[in-house]
Amino acid sequence: MSIATTEPESVTGVQLAQGIGHQPAQGFWTEVWGQVIRRPAAVSGIVWIAIIAFFAIFSPVIASGHPLIAWAINEDGSKGAMSSPMLHMLKLSDVILIFWGIWAPILLLLPIKKLTIGEKLRLIIASGIQIAIAVVLIGAVSSVFGARDASDWMRSWEQKEFFSYIASAVIAVIAAVPFVAISIGVYKSRWRVIYVIAVLLLTVILGGWKWAPNTSNFFYRADQTNAELDAMYTLVPFSPDQSETAMYNRPPMSTPLDSMWDRLAEEERVRLGQRASISNDQLAEIMVTDTTFSDLRRVSASIDDLLSYPLYDLIDELEAMADSGQITDLFTLKQAIVGTSAPTHVMGTDTLGQDVLSQMMHACRLSISIGFISTGIAVVIGVIVGSLMGYFGGWVDLLLYRVVEIFMAIPVLFLLIVAASVLPRNIYFMMAIIGCFTWTGAARFVRAEFMKLRETDYVQAAKAVGLPLWSILFKHMLPNGVTPVLVESSFAIAAAILIEATLSYLGLGPSGQASWGKLLSNASGETSDFIWWLAIFPGAAIFLTTMAYNLIGEALRDAIDPKLKKARV
Repeated sequence: MSIATTEPESVTGVQLAQGIGHQPAQGFWTEVWGQVIRRPAAVSGIVWIAIIAFFAIFSPVIASGHPLIAWAINEDGSKGAMSSPMLHMLKLSDVILIFWGIWAPILLLLPIKKLTIGEKLRLIIASGIQIAIAVVLIGAVSSVFGARDASDWMRSWEQKEFFSYIASAVIAVIAAVPFVAISIGVYKSRWRVIYVIAVLLLTVILGGWKWAPNTSNFFYRADQTNAELDAMYTLVPFSPDQSETAMYNRPPMSTPLDSMWDRLAEEERVRLGQRASISNDQLAEIMVTDTTFSDLRRVSASIDDLLSYPLYDLIDELEAMADSGQITDLFTLKQAIVGTSAPTHVMGTDTLGQDVLSQMMHACRLSISIGFISTGIAVVIGVIVGSLMGYFGGWVDLLLYRVVEIFMAIPVLFLLIVAASVLPRNIYFMMAIIGCFTWTGAARFVRAEFMKLRETDYVQAAKAVGLPLWSILFKHMLPNGVTPVLVESSFAIAAAILIEATLSYLGLGPSGQASWGKLLSNASGETSDFIWWLAIFPGAAIFLTTMAYNLIGEALRDAIDPKLKKARV
């Protein structure tokens, strides 16, 4: 009989000398992530961020008011040609993100011996940046050529055949040049150049296909009601910009039939002279009449285009049920109306009659993008400035640190409020301002690390062999001093999300985009009535997302702390 032995969680130095508790050597980041995933709070934060990232990428195909598949109905009642309005209405950024979101996990899971996980991650990040630059430039150029005040020669060029593909090719080449140069000059790798060219070709194809966005018209349900179209929708059959006047400020799980019934009940209440709402017991005492169904037909006009079937046929069926004695009172009529299948707003609607769940999903992209991109800009600027301060010291450090103090004194939120009244209110300006004025923390961290590293032996050896300055700073010193910056970045991402939510709450956020802060600002309503679902759902999303980044940042900070590392040993 053998007795199982287990290694103790913590051991003393004497036990280590005796071989007890000895662990095989691990890489720095392997050990750090091993400590992070041991903390349930950090794991829950990672899972939540992964959920937000999933909806940020795939929300256009999960929540859309455009049918996934549609068939035109011929005059004889047969189905005609099949099309995909949802695919047709996708924007370039939507298609690119979906391709990238599918390709990234495939590349990570591919068993390529020559590529480590770190190499794969670098390729994924580099291709994402390359595509993002191309998408931004394509969007800017297409908006200039397609603007109302565009010159005649711009309009003539845009109308030419294959112009979109030629312009996309030029832009894609411009976006790919830095990555080709890095692949040749830094990595000296031929297959990296091939990878960059493959991303370039994909950008050209998709950029030419989705050169200009299409105008959204949500006429599909009206065509279905008129038997002119047959359609199949995605999981959430509403777009974030799809307004339904009859459905404003509706609570969760509401349908257009609920709106129709409320209007009918309001008319019945006024007709009976009752000031309070009619209870179910009172409804059971009120008999249905011919006037009830004439009123029902009148109030149904507001929702006739919101259903996928003829509403008047349903009312005729209800009236026939009343004639046969199956429906005798308003309470039974209410059950028959509300119980009929109809498009459901799971999280309710806002003050414009737009679906809250669809906006919650699409707003994930704004939160993820503004957090990562603005923080990425801040990290790049901070690393460059901080490395120069820490490496040279002296008057360079003195001068640049005065610049850091100037930027630290600038209130970013007030600057964004002023910029919103002067500059166009779009996501790119907001990202640039946040990134360009929040880099001081990264600069101070890098400065402190480089001051410790500049006197080390390997840095002195790099100077002795005559390596260029950029190689000493960013190839040899930066990998050993960037860890605190990465930890601080998780907190910076959370701060950027809060800044965007605050601006959107004040009505100064990016226009034409779904935002959690914008939803939250509607919670008070136009009549100052508290709308609880517009406060709970976006408020919970903002709270959980910022908390998730903070939990991850705290776990990373504890994992790299040398004092805590000694305590674990």
